[in-house]
Amino acid sequence: MAVFRSGLLVLTTPLASLAPRLAPILTSASRLVNHTLYVHLQPGMSLEGPAQPQSSTVQATFEVLDFITHFYTGAEVHRNLDVRILLTNIRTKSAFLPPQPTSVQNLAHPPEVVLTDFQTLDGSQYNPVKQQLERYATSCYSCCPRLASVLLYPDYGTGELPVEPMGVPLFSTIRPASPVARSPKQPVRGYQRGAVGGTFDRLHNAHKVLLSVACILAQEQLVVGVADKDLLKSKVLPELLQPYAERVEHLSDFLVDIKPSLTFDIIPLLDPYGPAGSDPSLEFLVVSEETYRGGMAVNRFRLENGLEELALYQIQLLQDLSHKENEEDKVSSSTFRQRMLGKLLRPPHKRPELPVSLYVIGLTGISGSGKSSIAKRLKDLGAFVIDSDQLGHQAYAPGGPAYQPVVEAFGTDILHKDGIINRKVLGSRVFGNKKQMKILTDIMWPVIAKLSREEMDRAVTEDRILLSWNPF
Repeated sequence: MAVFRSGLLVLTTPLASLAPRLAPILTSASRLVNHTLYVHLQPGMSLEGPAQPQSSTVQATFEVLDFITHFYTGAEVHRNLDVRILLTNIRTKSAFLPPQPTSVQNLAHPPEVVLTDFQTLDGSQYNPVKQQLERYATSCYSCCPRLASVLLYPDYGTGELPVEPMGVPLFSTIRPASPVARSPKQPVRGYQRGAVGGTFDRLHNAHKVLLSVACILAQEQLVVGVADKDLLKSKVLPELLQPYAERVEHLSDFLVDIKPSLTFDIIPLLDPYGPAGSDPSLEFLVVSEETYRGGMAVNRFRLENGLEELALYQIQLLQDLSHKENEEDKVSSSTFRQRMLGKLLRPPHKRPELPVSLYVIGLTGISGSGKSSIAKRLKDLGAFVIDSDQLGHQAYAPGGPAYQPVVEAFGTDILHKDGIINRKVLGSRVFGNKKQMKILTDIMWPVIAKLSREEMDRAVTEDRILLSWNPF
């Protein structure tokens, strides 16, 4: 059982060797942390020796970008974890600076425990190594005063080794605009200002990949467009989208955590182009496989308006291995909203004017709309069903309270030979004739209401009622 709400995972294994170990490392971490898991990449760092280890810069290469994608993909198995890969020490070649005085980065959720994949020679929880780990963590990030430390020893023997680095064909996760093949060790170019856009509803791991790549590429400012208003109308279940302010709050919290050195300009996206189509200072745009065509359209729009094209970086979609047949096979906010159907979204409002334990539900709809199916479902759940359609039939059956008034109003030619009212003949008289319909409803509705009240009185003792109203 997880015992810490937030944790910091310091990964020291070289990236090429780390890929097959990700699954057991994440599994071990999820047993200790139950909410926010920060991840700090420091490949090759040793925690043994008298000197306190110092944070060093990790060069942003295509291998690093691919690794970030794979880490967030692996985190899909542990959806209870809010994984955040910290990018403070990951820099593009153009962003390398002379050594600066180190400063402690404040995190939104100060870690209560620091974890690492670093292995001691004897495979034990060696105290000096743990002390070095704690010193290193507190020298880089704001942590809880009583910081715990754990050396993770997951079963690295499980899982298959990847055929190629990161387990996928090279460059499949991050594609620059240029079609020229690139080595995984090749540095990623840095830019001063760039943009990324999306709905960012219920921020998930696919969003985090998109945002992380954009944060690595940008050195000064990142413009983030958040879809709003007209751009939301075509979304699946737009009624369940988080409000704009709530999406921006979660987005800002994540971005400031992973790269606080950037300036973030989060703005509402009200048209397909947004600032990417008009801001001459922007240099790049990060898109997904789904939005790549949109990125190309942005570039065409810029050219038509005398602006330079943006460098496009395309991110592969993350596959949702647990999706159902009626759901998308990618990690998607649309799928998350579909899974919310049938769940209580918020506590019910208190209604003091209603009876304490009695609910009356009116179920209406046109013919064939599914009233009977819903009524059966509710009955199976324990509701007492009052079917007004059946009460209507009962009311104008021979001897019923509405039989004689209906015959007197519409004549004996509406009767079968056995004296039963012919509903088809009666229906042909009233449907399409407002005057005749009013005559019938003035007779039937008071009778059905009286019968319903009698049924309700009988049902009150059972403390569960469903009222279905349809006199025909």
